[in-house]
Amino acid sequence: MDKRLRFMRDLIKPLRVPPGSTVRLSRDHDPAWTGSVHRSDAGALLREGVELLAEYQDRLAAQGALGLLIVLQGLDASGKDGTIKHVMSGLNPQGVTVRSFKEPSREELEHDFLWRYQAALPGRGRIGIFNRSHYEEVLVVRVHPELLAAEHLPAAAAKRDIWAERYRDINRWERCLVANGIHVVKIMLNISRQEQARRFLKRIDLPEKNWKFSANDVRERQYWQQYQRAFNDMLSATSTRWAPWYVVPADHKWFSRLATAAVVVRRLRAINPCYPAAVPAAAGQMAQVRAELEAELSGAGDG
Repeated sequence: MDKRLRFMRDLIKPLRVPPGSTVRLSRDHDPAWTGSVHRSDAGALLREGVELLAEYQDRLAAQGALGLLIVLQGLDASGKDGTIKHVMSGLNPQGVTVRSFKEPSREELEHDFLWRYQAALPGRGRIGIFNRSHYEEVLVVRVHPELLAAEHLPAAAAKRDIWAERYRDINRWERCLVANGIHVVKIMLNISRQEQARRFLKRIDLPEKNWKFSANDVRERQYWQQYQRAFNDMLSATSTRWAPWYVVPADHKWFSRLATAAVVVRRLRAINPCYPAAVPAAAGQMAQVRAELEAELSGAGDG
C-alpha cells in the first residue's frame, strides 16, 4: 500500500463512528485532538492529500460510472467553507459542484424533505459537495421544531416519532444512492464552544472577516446543548456500513483540513475508479493515427 494511503488510514480510524454505536460527543470526540501529527508537517501532508484527490478525480471522470457526494455538517464557524477552499483546491472545477443549503424556498417546502437534496446530487463521474445537507432536517429543524409547521406535514405525522422516521428515510435514501453508484462521504466538523467564540470574535475584530459576521449565528449559541444532543442522536442513528460518519476535530483548522482530505481520499480509494481500457476498434484506430502522426513529424524533420 502507498505510504500516503497507509498514513491516511491510520489518521482517520479513530474518527469513524462505528455503525450501531451510541455517540456522545463530549465523551467520545475531543474537538482539539490532533493525534500524532505535528502542525509543522501538516502543510506537506495536505499537499500530498490534494494530489491524490486530483488523481482519483481524474479516474472518476474518465470512468464515468460512479459519483461521489461529500456531506459537510458542523455548527457555525466550524470551518466548512475553509475546508472546501483548501481541501478541494487541486480539483478540476469542471467536475465538482458545491451546494450550500439555506432556508428552503416555498417550492421546496411543497415537497418531501429530501426533494431538494435529490435534485442536487452529483452525476456519474462527478463530485458533489453539500455544505450543510439533508441532515439539517434532523438538526436545525429538531432544535427549532416550529420550523416543522412550514413543511405542511400531514396531521398523522405529528402522532409518530418523526425524527426516527427521518433517520430511517435518510439511511434508506443513502443506501439507494450507493447501490446506484453515487457513494457518500459524511464528515462532521466538531468544534468546541470556546473555539467557536474565538472565531466569532475574529469576525468582529478583523475588518477582512466582518462580512462573515451574523448576529443570528451568535444567537444560536444559546441552543448549544440542544445541538449537541441532536448531533449525538443523528450520528448514532445514521452512521451506517454503506455511509459511515467521520467526526473530524475542528478546533485546529490545519488538522481538520488534513483529516477531511484523508477521509475523502480513503473513500475514493475504496471505490477505486479506474481509467477505462480502449476497445479493440479504438486501439486499431489509435495505432493507425499514431503511424500517420509519426510519419508527419518525420517528414517535417526531414524538411
